Amino acid sequence: MNKQTISLGRILGIPIRLDYSWFLVFVLLTWNLAVSYYPAELGSASSAVYWVMGAVTAIMLFGSVLLHELGHSVIARQYKIPVRKITLFIFGGVAEIGTEPPSASAEFFIAIAGPLVSFGLALLFGMLQFALAPLAMLFVLAKYLAVINGSLALFNLVPGFPLDGGRIFRSLVWGLTNNMSLATRIAANLGRLISFLFIAVGIWQIFNGDLGGLWFAFIGWYLQGAAVSQLEQQKLASLFAGHRVSEAMNRSYVLIPAEMPLQHLVDENLLGDWQRAFVVRGEDTIIGLLSGRDIRAVPRARWQTITAAQVMTPLAQLRSVGLDTELKSAVEEMSRVQVPSLPVAANGHILGTISREDVLRFLRRAQALQA
Repeated sequence: MNKQTISLGRILGIPIRLDYSWFLVFVLLTWNLAVSYYPAELGSASSAVYWVMGAVTAIMLFGSVLLHELGHSVIARQYKIPVRKITLFIFGGVAEIGTEPPSASAEFFIAIAGPLVSFGLALLFGMLQFALAPLAMLFVLAKYLAVINGSLALFNLVPGFPLDGGRIFRSLVWGLTNNMSLATRIAANLGRLISFLFIAVGIWQIFNGDLGGLWFAFIGWYLQGAAVSQLEQQKLASLFAGHRVSEAMNRSYVLIPAEMPLQHLVDENLLGDWQRAFVVRGEDTIIGLLSGRDIRAVPRARWQTITAAQVMTPLAQLRSVGLDTELKSAVEEMSRVQVPSLPVAANGHILGTISREDVLRFLRRAQALQA
């Protein structure tokens, strides 16, 4: 479990996580269903029944959101795109896909998969209404889930990037222009425009006494931030484009023996530079990589007795990168295996290391040259 999410396990090998903000919307939705929707639909049931049905409905709604995100994830995997995790949070859910789609058509099919799943669920619950007509509570539950899944699908088709509709729009522009960067800028700016419309509608509703406008304004604010984030990511991708590991790597790595105590390593090599990486040597071969972060994870009182080999990342757990590896691919690999640096190798020999700090320094220089 990380600081802001709770692990719910895995589905199809994909980690499912629950953000703490989910509990807020769960409580609000349960309350709204218990005091408004179910009393209006059922009429004569007890308050306890309303609250139980409200909670069950809220859970089933987020189950529907999870299936929506799994729709995206399954199609992404068909295109060999890794799916890091799915997170349920205050605005629904998001599937964290490892890389950008390889083509406009891949983007289109990945984006449309989620709304199609939601439309399918709306149709399923709509048909269940007829079968459950004699059972009032289940009929009302199915009715709500049919409407909400249909609404979820339609909302996600709004062409406001990064909503599904915005990604579908980007795929169409990408296909027409054969320029992903241009398509992203156009889709993200359209997303910003739509986010401002959401905010304006929300404010108008609030001034007219409808506090539901707060939700519209909140969604608009979220979409605005997401669209700006996508624009920033696109700028970063443009900086990465065409650059290789050989341009940013650190060739002056330090080779240390596996039995070296951490205290000796810190005294002789680090001297306050905790960003350095060390290649650990065994009896006759390289066995791992050690970073300043690895050392700092060990209590200082144990530095005298703990050796480099005990806290290093074994080479078997690291995929070394080559001189011609794309810089972006190296960063993605560091994120995948959750290490701050990787060895750079050629013909079985280590030529240096590449770290996040090396990449950031290089990108700053590249950005300065562009400016």
